[in-house]
Amino acid sequence: MPGNAEIINSGLDRIVAGYVFPERAAEADRAVRARLAAGEYDALSGAAFCAAVTTHLQEACPDKHLRLLWQDEPRSVEPADDDKGRAAFLALMRAENQGIRRSEQLDGNIGYLDVRWIPDAGQGARAIGAAMELVTHTRALLLDLRGCRGGSPAGAAMWCSYFFPDDEVHLNDFFERSTGSTRQYWTLPYLPAPRYLDRPVYVLTSATTFSGGEDVAYTLQAHGRAEVIGEVTEGGAHPTDRHPVTEHITVTVPTARTVNSVTGTNWEGVGVQPDRAVPADKALETAYGEVRKRLM
Repeated sequence: MPGNAEIINSGLDRIVAGYVFPERAAEADRAVRARLAAGEYDALSGAAFCAAVTTHLQEACPDKHLRLLWQDEPRSVEPADDDKGRAAFLALMRAENQGIRRSEQLDGNIGYLDVRWIPDAGQGARAIGAAMELVTHTRALLLDLRGCRGGSPAGAAMWCSYFFPDDEVHLNDFFERSTGSTRQYWTLPYLPAPRYLDRPVYVLTSATTFSGGEDVAYTLQAHGRAEVIGEVTEGGAHPTDRHPVTEHITVTVPTARTVNSVTGTNWEGVGVQPDRAVPADKALETAYGEVRKRLM
């Protein structure tokens, strides 16, 4: 079993080589190596060790995706296979009904969708379309992302596309450090269900809404297409690679950054700021009350 110094060295090497902001990676590297030299990790192991290093990484470089993760079950230390990683994500999305937990028509003909994951735009398209088909004739929509933990940027763009009239809305860009390239995301020209236009949309958030869920909330809010009700979200905007360090420890390294076409920035470290801040467990009640008044 590698010692703490070897684990930290390996993890920091990955961060310095791949993190989307090289200058911040260098700051995190210096900060954690100074703590290592001071013996701050000598008495730590397992989950406590990973938590301490993660805290220090994020103190030096505020990024919720930058982490040293502990997993109780041992995993292979072979380099991550992109195809296997994608296959595992697609399998998870199938098991999770492409992230769609619940669809309902509330009193007053208000649509409600509970979305827990943002799926792949290809395999998730039919499920997203089916969910949108069920609410297509409602007078307003409550999109509940309070339990959404992330997913695919392309899937987020597909979800957002339903709320715009055509394929001419530039949603955001993704800059990739390794290639120096930028990928643009626009609304899609074709969708498997009718678009949801000219009706109110409310997005519900919690302090644990993360990553892909934040993407949808932030994008719809920035483009003036939805109001966000709930809590400030967790604040993770950077697409991330995972690298095994030991059988129980993985370092996660953000390798790209999101740039919204309206704000010129993203929600990293600050979260999506709600238009109406209420506790997460009151968000549905609050949004439902507001939309009923709005439609009267």
